[in-house]
Amino acid sequence: MLAALAALAACAAPPAPPVAAVADANFYLPESETARRTPADTAASGAGVVSAGDPRAAAAGVTILEAGGNAADATVAVLLALTVAEPQSSGIGGGGFLLWHDAETGQISSIDARESAPAAATPDRFLQDDGQPVPFLDGVAGGQSVGVPGIVALAADLHRQHGRLPWARLFEPAIALARDGVAITERGRKMALARRDLLAASPAAAQIFLDPQGQPWPVGHVLKQPELQKTLETLARDGPEAFYRGPVGVSITDAVAHAFARPAALTAADLAAYRAVERPPLCRPYRAWRVCTMGPPSSGGIAVLQILGQLERFDLKQSGPDNLLTWHLIAESQRLAYADREAWGGDSDFVPVPVSGLLSDSYIAERSALIRIDRAIPEVHAGTPPGVAPRKSQKLADIPATSHLVVADQAGNVASVTSTIEGIFGSGLMAGGFMLNNELTDFDFLPVRLDGTTAWNRIEPGKRPRSSMAPVILYDPDGRATAAYGAAGGATIIAQVAKMVIATIDWELPVEDAIAAPQLVADRRGVRLEKGSRLENMAAGFVVLGHRRVEVTDLPLKGNGVARDGSGWRAAGDMRSDGQGAATNKRIGR
Repeated sequence: MLAALAALAACAAPPAPPVAAVADANFYLPESETARRTPADTAASGAGVVSAGDPRAAAAGVTILEAGGNAADATVAVLLALTVAEPQSSGIGGGGFLLWHDAETGQISSIDARESAPAAATPDRFLQDDGQPVPFLDGVAGGQSVGVPGIVALAADLHRQHGRLPWARLFEPAIALARDGVAITERGRKMALARRDLLAASPAAAQIFLDPQGQPWPVGHVLKQPELQKTLETLARDGPEAFYRGPVGVSITDAVAHAFARPAALTAADLAAYRAVERPPLCRPYRAWRVCTMGPPSSGGIAVLQILGQLERFDLKQSGPDNLLTWHLIAESQRLAYADREAWGGDSDFVPVPVSGLLSDSYIAERSALIRIDRAIPEVHAGTPPGVAPRKSQKLADIPATSHLVVADQAGNVASVTSTIEGIFGSGLMAGGFMLNNELTDFDFLPVRLDGTTAWNRIEPGKRPRSSMAPVILYDPDGRATAAYGAAGGATIIAQVAKMVIATIDWELPVEDAIAAPQLVADRRGVRLEKGSRLENMAAGFVVLGHRRVEVTDLPLKGNGVARDGSGWRAAGDMRSDGQGAATNKRIGR
């Protein structure tokens, strides 16, 4: 097979090469026998469904659906429950992005609840006296990394616009979890071990997440969180104003000002000024479908749409998911999109992100023409979309935290939300029993790029950092909202979401298999193949095709999604994580 591939690599590719012409060049490895769960173990079908990164949060959403709530109500309940059950990854101390499909109007909308930089955050925030940036992890820990949280504002806006149940009712599942306790999972313990140094340095976090000997609690330990319970009760009773102008806000400003490391100013005025922003979603056709996602300050949605658009001229359905050349094409499209993302991503309220140019048919075709089926592009650079001057790429990193949730209700409403506190346990700071984000480390530490130009993603007061988060909703050829996905894992989010869309549309896989399908991530670091997947034995083939850096490695993967399943829905989580789908067959009106 390798000899055949080497011969193939010496041939010129036709303008629009049929992948199936070399479909016999397959390298695959059976699914890992060490997998803790199968895809089917994560899935559930029903009239209304919830997919979340933790089964207790998914159950909270189903509880609200069964109480007569809709997808908006259940989404709020899941966001709150994740604060309790998955504190290392998401919660009310962070931010996120929401896509909402309204069943009654057929319209899609989006809410940007990304954290914003406080007024005291200037471009030199993470610079040392010599003008060099502080080490990344030093910047993460403590007060200077904390942005103004947005999740409570998102929840309030979503509930006000679309909710059915009383605000306080949505807090009941999370309050019960905080009061009665949640058992530590294997994944939760591993993440606590990975950041034990951060937890140990933070007195408030150590008191909750470490045992008397300073070690993370063992798997199965029931963690009760009375301070968080009190905060949730306050928000349930007094509304979101208690967070942004009341006692919960005071706890945030105090925690940042008296941080165990790098204390900073995040003021009452910063909190009071925060707003979740409704922004136009980005939609683009893929095959006969329509894919909708989040726009800036997320760069993830643009990158996902670029990956799909650049691949549309290739017949990925015919070649299938077991073909090396299929994955080579996906890798090449990823490389191009990641390069553009590194150059052009930013907060469009502050910098002129060329969204229409990046997603224009002419530019997508121009970038796609660089992809050859027989060999890798030697060196990938950012392109220059119409109407702008050239810019160079900057390397970005993966952060193995964040959470995604999807809710579809009996009426056909769909919510797809990515929520994060950024890194594992965020800044390490706690306020009111919840973790505070380290979202400001998503800004560029150097305000001036290596080429001497101003960094679009530099810190500025009120600015929102660039993000990889990319919630999507898919519309089938009949125009129905048919599936929704999202993922966690820093810059790998883009690759995960694009793969799930391809697996749904091209390979026609059910939701759980679309999530569980093997993963690769291809950017300026090279091609990273998921360890233990059937891609592992394709590594040699990628080398023959000219990819210079090919690595088999563990990837921070954590996808969630829902899809139509007959007359109802099917939800699934990622077998690589604690993710779970949950369902109810109770039917309610709109």
